Amino acid sequence: MQRQRFFYLIKIQYLGYRLHGWQKQPKLKTIEGLIKKTMRFVLGEVRFKILGASRTDAMVSAQEAAFELFLDDEPLENLEEFLTIFNKNLPQDIRATTIQEVDEKFNIIQHPKKKEYIYLFAFGAKSHPFCAPLLATFQEDLDIDLMKKGAKLFKGKHNFRNYCTKPTEHTILEREVEDCEIVKNTLIIANFFPEHSYALKVSGTGFLRNQIRLMMGALVLLGRGELSLEYLQKSLSPDIHDPITYIAPGSGLILNKIDFE
Repeated sequence: MQRQRFFYLIKIQYLGYRLHGWQKQPKLKTIEGLIKKTMRFVLGEVRFKILGASRTDAMVSAQEAAFELFLDDEPLENLEEFLTIFNKNLPQDIRATTIQEVDEKFNIIQHPKKKEYIYLFAFGAKSHPFCAPLLATFQEDLDIDLMKKGAKLFKGKHNFRNYCTKPTEHTILEREVEDCEIVKNTLIIANFFPEHSYALKVSGTGFLRNQIRLMMGALVLLGRGELSLEYLQKSLSPDIHDPITYIAPGSGLILNKIDFE
């Protein structure tokens, strides 16, 4: 007898500071591992599997991420009730925000989607320790106006070979960044945040491994005076092989939005 399968799209938020990224790993706390553990408790004997839309790195957080839940044989009878029970049993640093049923044609990996990341940072004096999970602090002075100009250079379709960790021969290096800018941080604020903090906002349909953290790293080097705008422009050419070596800390990076078309 052929099994009947049911499909659900669940959006979540999480604080990644104590976690080792999305993907389940032996003996490490990961988002996928904790979600599966909670699902097994909530669903009991019901057969299931999950598939994430994005694989964030260690210490990276999400305002809005998503995964697909596949159930065999038994559908969820009450979606809101399931969401309440699921949240009650998830750890404090993970929260499910919405759930909706989708059909078998929906593929969370292949389905067209747009992602927006933000990278929160400050510079100069050391920040309050409570900032550490969400905001990276660079203790030297940075030329923020020059960094704003540099951020705009990433916008458009470019070859990001120099902004990717360990690409393979099959990696598609040409990607389109729909928007990229540094703005004053008004997105996430707290009374212990420094007086001035900033957000690098980057949006697009797909990014390479560590691409945004390497972009941020290049902008920090630009702000320090160790790179020029001309170098940054050339680094996006397919003819230049000179990988950016400074990767910004994971704790400042947040997956801010994910929209499925």
